[in-house]
Amino acid sequence: MSFVLGLAQCCHPTVAGTTAVLEMAEDWCKRAQQQGVQVLVFPESLMTRYEESLAAFHDAAQPLDGPFCSAMDALAAKYGLWLVYTANERNDAGNPFNTAVLVGSDGVKRGVYRKVHLFDTDFTRESDRMAPGSCLFEPVDTPFGRIGLSICYDLRFPEVARFAALRGCQVLINLAAWVDGPLKAQQWRTLLSARAIENEMFVAGVSRADSGYIGRSVVFGPDGVAIAEGGATEELVVATVDPSAINEVRSRMPVLQHRRPQLY
Repeated sequence: MSFVLGLAQCCHPTVAGTTAVLEMAEDWCKRAQQQGVQVLVFPESLMTRYEESLAAFHDAAQPLDGPFCSAMDALAAKYGLWLVYTANERNDAGNPFNTAVLVGSDGVKRGVYRKVHLFDTDFTRESDRMAPGSCLFEPVDTPFGRIGLSICYDLRFPEVARFAALRGCQVLINLAAWVDGPLKAQQWRTLLSARAIENEMFVAGVSRADSGYIGRSVVFGPDGVAIAEGGATEELVVATVDPSAINEVRSRMPVLQHRRPQLY
């Protein structure tokens, strides 16, 4: 059964605090509902901007049953949408987690994933402000098919997508704040397409559209062809996804059946 997937390629509000974020999120939910979207995905760093100071970032963290997540879950129920969003999750043992939440249209959480690959590079260290998760996301059955989750930098590790595919994932969603820079937009698109091709499943990536981030949210089919794609500014990217197309692609090119894991 096909369904309508929406990617909320948004900018973070200029006003600090979660009240403004929740107001923005509700606006996107209204737009999505009007366009027939059934699953709406927000980008990474929705709850708290990475640009906040370290102290402010830590102070803003909340538990998953705190006011921010509770309000987002309520929006899912109010607008009859399945939502995927990120939260700055409090961690009593140290730095907060960068956490993605999948919530049903009844407002009940169906899955939680804490980002495992932290973006420590030559110009930033995500581990200075976040703690890594300890396990990958087990894909979740939904009325639309089996959905998997990953966050931003996870995209560069093919094992994440293969883990999901081997567990029956049909639509892998990557929530990102993909930083702009030389080759970054090309790499984003290439990596998403590669994950779709090598696992023969749908792969969707949504990124922030603020200054310094690329936007360019996109949905790839199991053959690696883009079925919906955004530009560099705010927009709702909408795609009709038919998970049954996976069977057709895999019948022609049964890559997963031809694996020889005993050699890897």
